[in-house]
Amino acid sequence: MSGLPNISIGPFKQAQGSIVLPGSKSISNRALLLAALSSGTTTLTNLLDADDTQVMRNALRQLGLSVIDKADKVCVVQGCKGKFPVRDADLFMGNAGTAIRPLTAALAMQGGHYRLSGVARMHERPIRDLVDGLRQVGAKIEYELQEGYPPIKILAADIQITDVVKVRGDVSSQFLTALLIALPLVANDPVRIEVVGELISRPYIDITLKLMARFGVSVACPNEQSFVIPAKTSDSVYSSPGQLSVEGDASSASYFLALGAIGSGPVRVLGVGKESIQGDVAFADALALMGANITAGEDWIEVAGVKNVSGKLNGITIDCTEIPDAAMTLAVAALFAEGPTRLNSIASWRVKETDRIAAMAKELKKLGAIVEEGADYIVVQAPASLADWRSPSEGIDTYDDHRMAMCFSLAAFGPKTLKINDPNCVAKTFPTYFAEFSKVVS
Repeated sequence: MSGLPNISIGPFKQAQGSIVLPGSKSISNRALLLAALSSGTTTLTNLLDADDTQVMRNALRQLGLSVIDKADKVCVVQGCKGKFPVRDADLFMGNAGTAIRPLTAALAMQGGHYRLSGVARMHERPIRDLVDGLRQVGAKIEYELQEGYPPIKILAADIQITDVVKVRGDVSSQFLTALLIALPLVANDPVRIEVVGELISRPYIDITLKLMARFGVSVACPNEQSFVIPAKTSDSVYSSPGQLSVEGDASSASYFLALGAIGSGPVRVLGVGKESIQGDVAFADALALMGANITAGEDWIEVAGVKNVSGKLNGITIDCTEIPDAAMTLAVAALFAEGPTRLNSIASWRVKETDRIAAMAKELKKLGAIVEEGADYIVVQAPASLADWRSPSEGIDTYDDHRMAMCFSLAAFGPKTLKINDPNCVAKTFPTYFAEFSKVVS
């Protein structure tokens, strides 16, 4: 598939089989940074090998760390005890939000000079709320082009935490994650972070807190908006757990779980289940609301068709605050549901790899769907009949957004062949997606 301008898939009638999920991007990039900041050596297993995690690994190597990739998705990181060996670097971060944001905060604590840039879309993704939070503790950060957006320059500064650190939580949870990971490095006394306004994507913060605890830093949460970082007791704040296994990616699981509902199943995903620390496992609950047959174990989830006599899913209205990435899959699954599906609280889609609300609305309409979009919601209704399904000759555009490509693969269960443009954009998180997809569809 590499380099193909487009692929044509479907129409398919059935999906059946099992998939071993790639490692979680969210866990992988957090674990890489925490391992780098720790004392000791950390062996990470089932680490995601994709564009976004390569961006983080390459940046850490550029900062002087030993990050060794071994066979079978194993990576060995030698920690630097909170101080990066290289104090002057120009880092290219691609379009990896899970890399640039926490790394920016960690670099602001180093007393060095750094520049961080990315692809054109990264320069349209906001970073102001994080920079504002870091400036409260004395960080010196300059915008190179547009105020509030990368590229940015970090200058040497005297970091002093004298008051509560405040950060907005309604644009991206990654800003809070970045502060949580970085501020323990300079916490001579307990540090309180308060979230101003709504905190979206709380499950991603829970991932951060659980991983920090694995590396020896336990953050207290006196209420939903407050986080208290303990005072550091030694120069090396984080300590390696020795080995850490990365869960399968729950967002990636959503496509195969939806296949199990649309294509009768059973389809089983291996690597996430009842014990998962990822919020996107709640996608299975959303599918159940739509009428899908769901079963789950400790580290697996299976979907076997739908309960309804009609064999179709039901349209639902759902608040997607807890499952912002996996919610995209519901928008395409709605093509196979009776009645409209309304996804609320998805404002964060606007500032992702592309404006996902606008992109999703445009591409679904190409297929004949009835779509309504708003600032923070989308309503999707299937084409009125099979005759109203369309197969656009220009294909489905993916906007260099991995999740657009993976989501729209589900539409190949419609009555017509589907052309997807730039399928290789899935390399961001799931390079083998279409190969795995082909194993379970017929």
